[in-house]
Amino acid sequence: MKRINVLIVDDISDTRDSIRRLLQFEDDIDVVGEVGSGSEAILFSERNRPDIILMDINMPEMDGIRTTELIAQRAPECSVIIMSVQGEQAYLRRAMMAGAREYIVKPFTGDELASVIAKVYEMDQRKRDVFVNLTKVACETNTRNAEIITFFSTKGGVGNTTIATNLAVQLASTGKWRVLLIDFNLQFGDVAVFLNLIPKRSIADLAQSGTIKYSEIQPYFLTHSSGLQVLAAPTRPEYAELVTAEHVEQLFNEVRDKFDYIICDNASRFDDISLVSLDAATQIWLVLAMDVPTLKNAKLSLEVLEGLHYTSKVQVVLNRSSKEMGMNPQDVEKSLNVKINYDIPSDGRALVAALNQGVPFVTSHLQSKASEGIRNMARKLTSSQEASTKNEVKKQDHKNRGALKGLIRVFGF
Repeated sequence: MKRINVLIVDDISDTRDSIRRLLQFEDDIDVVGEVGSGSEAILFSERNRPDIILMDINMPEMDGIRTTELIAQRAPECSVIIMSVQGEQAYLRRAMMAGAREYIVKPFTGDELASVIAKVYEMDQRKRDVFVNLTKVACETNTRNAEIITFFSTKGGVGNTTIATNLAVQLASTGKWRVLLIDFNLQFGDVAVFLNLIPKRSIADLAQSGTIKYSEIQPYFLTHSSGLQVLAAPTRPEYAELVTAEHVEQLFNEVRDKFDYIICDNASRFDDISLVSLDAATQIWLVLAMDVPTLKNAKLSLEVLEGLHYTSKVQVVLNRSSKEMGMNPQDVEKSLNVKINYDIPSDGRALVAALNQGVPFVTSHLQSKASEGIRNMARKLTSSQEASTKNEVKKQDHKNRGALKGLIRVFGF
């Protein structure tokens, strides 16, 4: 009989040790890992695909409910059993809605825990086999690469990082898309700060790790509570020189087919790193504000981008749009001889408050004008992607139909 691989997720190390001891004498159970946070659990699950995940419900950074939701999206063959001291129906309902297969109340005995694990594993085994086959078919036939969006401006302070982080969070929070946000402002990148994340490893550490392969890249990702994956900039300005254009090219080659959207926040200059990012981009979003110095730099940027033959990829984003600035969007379009593709209204109070809290305003200030602007941006961006996805699903439907019928027979759906 196949042994059941179990991952223990609890922020208290003593609790993890106790659970491991409870299971160490079970002949059909292997504890294959122990982690102390939701983000570590997601990463471990994606890489190792344990059969059962024992998930504590109360954890800092990301609780067990949200972690379970993300694991259900990214590693659906893994079955989650929630562990909690609370036994109320409200907690049980939340756990099941998040995708958990069972709920066990602390404290429990070794026999009780082993019995729940065996029961969930047996119930899910046939379903797991079907889903694994479907996943293999999808991986073999899906060759679509990510939409790579590079944010750029030759003047700092216009909102590159603000828009990039909020758009990435908006896309990821829907649960529909795999989204990666990369901070290419290597000397003074603020993406991690904007998301209230503390990077233990950065792109500079990755560059020094040797050959860049996706299996080696994953441990360097930070996971935001929205489900967004983040590759942070170096923690010190002098570390920026450790990252070369060749490293960035290797990085894009490894991640472009693993995500639906890759958002790149660039430094405000045309250097080797920026040029690689611009070249790899499927869309270049030039961010500008309603002031003369920014418009002057934007005009120069457009001329350089035209010289690089990138004009067809350029989308113009007008940030902090307001009648109080002494000009309107039409004036900007006339001055630059371009069309404004996206318009984010000025909403300084919401933006500053969100920035100081390290919380994206699309989640902290849902009703703000800026949040609505980001949502409109995301809807426009994803409309073509959703249409493409629907067509791909139809093409694959006849290949998957037999397996789905088997699933229906097994579970009586």
